[in-house]
Amino acid sequence: MWRGPYLENPTPTSMTLRWQTSAAIPSWLEYGPVPRCNQIMTLTPAAYNHKAVLYGLVPNQDYCYHLYIENQEGTGVQEPVSGTFRTLFSPERKVVTFLALGDTGAFVENEIDNNAREQLAYLMAQETADFVIHTGNLTSSGLNAEADAEFFKPFRSLLQNKPFVAALGPNEYGPDRTDRESKPFLHTNYTRYHDMPWSNATPKYYYFDTANVRFIVLDSNAVYGAAWAPEMDSESAQTKWLKTTLGTAGDKWKIVVMNAPAYSTGVHGQTQQILEEWVPIFEDYRVNLVLQGGDADYERTFPLRKGETHPRGVTYITLGTAAGAPTKRFYQDAYTARFVSARHYAVVKIVDRKLTVRVYSDTGKELDKFEMYL
Repeated sequence: MWRGPYLENPTPTSMTLRWQTSAAIPSWLEYGPVPRCNQIMTLTPAAYNHKAVLYGLVPNQDYCYHLYIENQEGTGVQEPVSGTFRTLFSPERKVVTFLALGDTGAFVENEIDNNAREQLAYLMAQETADFVIHTGNLTSSGLNAEADAEFFKPFRSLLQNKPFVAALGPNEYGPDRTDRESKPFLHTNYTRYHDMPWSNATPKYYYFDTANVRFIVLDSNAVYGAAWAPEMDSESAQTKWLKTTLGTAGDKWKIVVMNAPAYSTGVHGQTQQILEEWVPIFEDYRVNLVLQGGDADYERTFPLRKGETHPRGVTYITLGTAAGAPTKRFYQDAYTARFVSARHYAVVKIVDRKLTVRVYSDTGKELDKFEMYL
């Protein structure tokens, strides 16, 4: 095996497990509720790119699995790779914990930077969480050829035990993203290897519910000039879908995930189109938290409404670097509650009407902690 296994597209009753092999060989997967990991068996035929969708699961349940791959001689199987996962929670469940990070794919030139990424991946793998959210830019080039070194290998132990959910960053659209001829890039290098809750109607943005939370994952890459990214103006399909998705969330927590930052004092700065088109929607529909990427730093705003601090405003968190060198603050603004130039990840825990965020560096130092209430 040369990639995986990794878990994606979690639901209350299903999970997708993917892996790739260096030769076209069959694989066997045993799984079941903990500790009965061999209760069910499924076979994937001889192939390089394997995918097993596990249906008929139970919400709020811990599962374990053993993955067996035929050896190259065809005389038996290799030692199994084992992992665990948890299905998404039913609505009556009021507790959920997840990890969040961004920009795992920054190119690193020296051993120190590579060790820092490995250390961050190790620390995240030790955390108790139900799934992982990524704000985009898995690799520095967007090429699948770089994905093993920059993402799948360093984060392997995390990905084989915690489902992975991602927003698209500009790198996923490729270095020639502004060219109309770049359309095949996303599929060739990204979507053929990943499963998110996409549909024909919303191929690059989506939502999912777990416990008392609705996560809305947006595609903000039109601001980076990506020719095939969905539009973001008030009449666009994505913006209309955003209003509908928020409007039907009821009294759940509402958490938005996207790459381009709405508010930022980093190098990228504020994104004017998002401020004009989406921020008023976030405020009108009472979004609680926005997780964003785009800048290589950690930043948290005070709750904001119309650009000013407001007790019922929206809090924006930039989770912008898990790999490459962090960047410094570009300018000062009163809306910033916390800014740190460091590699980092976040642990977010929701217990009923209370949400707690803790942010850690690649050395394990706590960089920030705050609470908010529904």
